[in-house]
Amino acid sequence: MFDFLREFFYSHDLFKECYDATAEMLSADYNMFAESVRSLRHSDTAELQFDIYAADKRINKFEREIRRKVLAQLAIAHPMDVAPGLVLISVVNDVERIGDYTKNITELARAHPKRLHGYTFEEKLTEVEQKITERFKEVTEAFTQSDEALAAKLMQEHRDISTWCDQVVRDLIVGPTEGLYVGHAVALAMYTRFLKRISAHLTNIVSSVVNPFPRIKYRMKNSSQKKKE
Repeated sequence: MFDFLREFFYSHDLFKECYDATAEMLSADYNMFAESVRSLRHSDTAELQFDIYAADKRINKFEREIRRKVLAQLAIAHPMDVAPGLVLISVVNDVERIGDYTKNITELARAHPKRLHGYTFEEKLTEVEQKITERFKEVTEAFTQSDEALAAKLMQEHRDISTWCDQVVRDLIVGPTEGLYVGHAVALAMYTRFLKRISAHLTNIVSSVVNPFPRIKYRMKNSSQKKKE
């Protein structure tokens, strides 16, 4: 399905522009994520090396432009053009939401200017951060190359990230780690939630590679499920 869509995008100049812009937006998201994590987790000043808010506004502008161009294309298009346009709109919405969550991490760093340490969760937290960092590159690759195998792998990996993030929040609610003051526990809970949401939106993007439009943002069907339908 996505191979067809990719060929379709590149056979229609306006959709090709939108498709390429989406990949550029993902690259901007990655830079924002890396900088927001550095500010929160590896700095005691919360200072930023570039203006994340300006980057977020640029992503928002990209999204509006893509919506406008897709709408313009669909207004004069053949009915067969509708599905690719809807897929692209869905994907850029997730890209925009990732930008918002990286901005939330930056705001958290300002509220908690000292380096946010994970305490008993530190080792696993660092691992999850690294996995999500790698996911940006892999998601871009899966999306631009319509790599179904890579997309399926990334969807599966998100379940592990999501489960761990939920467990951290539950642990912090049940009883804070010894020596962890309330403000730090709140910041840690919020941060793990932001990580989960970023990973979820990245997963939504690659779901467009393996799922038909009605199932974008949902799990892949297994063989038995497909037969039932």
